[in-house]
Amino acid sequence: MAKYDIKDIGLAKKGMLKIEWAAEDMPVLKSIKDRFSKEKPLKGVRLAACLHVTTETANLMDTLKAGGAEVSLCASNPLSTQDDAAAALAAYSKIPVFAIKGEDNKTYYRHINEALSSKPHITMDDGADLVSTIHTEKKSLIEGIIGGTEETTTGVIRLRAMAEKGVLKYPIVAVNDAYTKYLFDNRYGTGQSTIDGIMRATNRLVCGSVFVISGYGWCGKGVSMRAKGLGARVIVTEVDPLRALEATMDGFEVMPVTDAARIGDIFVTVTGDINVISKQCFKVMKDGAIVANSGHFNVEIDIDSLTAMSKKRRVIRDFVEEFTLGNGRRIYLLGEGRLVNLAAAEGHPSQVMDMSFANQALCAEYMVKNHKKLQNRVYSVPEKIDSEISRLKLKAMGIKIDTLTAEQKKYLKSWEMGT
Repeated sequence: MAKYDIKDIGLAKKGMLKIEWAAEDMPVLKSIKDRFSKEKPLKGVRLAACLHVTTETANLMDTLKAGGAEVSLCASNPLSTQDDAAAALAAYSKIPVFAIKGEDNKTYYRHINEALSSKPHITMDDGADLVSTIHTEKKSLIEGIIGGTEETTTGVIRLRAMAEKGVLKYPIVAVNDAYTKYLFDNRYGTGQSTIDGIMRATNRLVCGSVFVISGYGWCGKGVSMRAKGLGARVIVTEVDPLRALEATMDGFEVMPVTDAARIGDIFVTVTGDINVISKQCFKVMKDGAIVANSGHFNVEIDIDSLTAMSKKRRVIRDFVEEFTLGNGRRIYLLGEGRLVNLAAAEGHPSQVMDMSFANQALCAEYMVKNHKKLQNRVYSVPEKIDSEISRLKLKAMGIKIDTLTAEQKKYLKSWEMGT
């Protein structure tokens, strides 16, 4: 039995069934696993992963192990772990896993250190907490690390800031920047799973509600699209004029967040920044307003100010905390302000995580083969990997596309021909 710290090993059988269910919708990752099993491109590589411990992640871990990697796994968010999936990884896959849904901050960072005790050659992050911990507390590990990958927007922002300041000590591939990641995972995955989390937590009707979305990146686009599809009146708040213009052209109302705070029924933050919904917003929100976050860290909602303004707080439903303000108005915070799609639901559907985790697997292989050529900065996913994942996904879906003729290829490379 692998070393682990999980909620209950007795959940393993249930978790294994769910992992098998998820695998049915992850054909691209399966094809990579089949190749990895034969070629062993990660043989001898120690890999520490800090990801949401879900059934989809379990399939990625099995793929990496099939490729020869020695894998250790910890959670990238205290509320995102699926305890049955963690148990199955420990019991059946014999992978060291350190993750418990609802773990406190101290346990969360202890688990990160447990995963890093393997002295990894490669780090695989979702939020850059492994990289951050290594660069601040575990600097002795840096010499043995050849590179890493990063899954999410927030993590890429942190890592690019490190690279710009010259403090990043090993190369990172930004998996989040792959077209086959952000165009699908961020937009369709976050869009559906965020709404799913809110509906599961509250059982409130979305249609007819005023749904306020802060941030109109790919995640914000996805949530806006799904909320509109369910019949909500969607308002977008933004600081970027280009994205605000895009939201307007897409048919959404756009206004400052403090104005939206007065009329919103449900609020979702997807910005990657701090205190987006602030004390000024709470002061004017209507009684019964629901506030949720789908960004990586629980910093987008100013929970400290909400707590200070409240005379009473209680958990009224699973993942729903009621804050009663001094004037009697009630504001409902979902999932402790953490990722509502994983805190209150099951995260992204397997079909989109198939592509995201295919990127992770292939980028780990890329790092093994190319790390000596790379500098200590953040790299985009190679176009060849993006294209291959797209090809495999289309093939799995039974979709065929055209190919360029020799004449068309020649035309696209020429400049002589005009009208």
